[in-house]
Amino acid sequence: MSMNGAYLRVTPAELERALKDPEWALDLADGIQNAQEEGEPTPTEARHFTTHQTWHLLGFLLQRSGFPVDIVHGEETLTAEDWGYGPPRYLTPDRVRLAADTLQQATYDRLIQGVDPVELTEAEVYPQIWDSSASLEWARDLFTPLADFFREAASSGHAMLIWID
Repeated sequence: MSMNGAYLRVTPAELERALKDPEWALDLADGIQNAQEEGEPTPTEARHFTTHQTWHLLGFLLQRSGFPVDIVHGEETLTAEDWGYGPPRYLTPDRVRLAADTLQQATYDRLIQGVDPVELTEAEVYPQIWDSSASLEWARDLFTPLADFFREAASSGHAMLIWID
């Protein structure tokens, strides 16, 4: 079984309810995720998004670049309950906006500039596939859709639930 980065855009009212009733939030996430599997919306139309197995690489690259928001793990704990590989966390609408604004200025080329695959191996970045510089290209196709997903969430005033599934 693989570990996948998962995101759910939620309104401020939904975040408030999720904080009071995390089981409701998990049901909401499951329902939206299942509904989207049938239609495959674009990142700007979607409420659920996944970075698949690239989550750890993206987190490493963003942290290395000094990114101001933890968009891979979230910043505040929603519940201690496990949603896959640990508890879900969240970002407030203000933090989503900061992340979206910063992502808009970032490029994947800048993120991987100067990164040696040996660094990824030494940091035990999941999954352990870092045998050449070409492996750094693995997350390129998900970086722009992730930025688009955050941009739409920010423009809608949404918060974000984040977990590893």
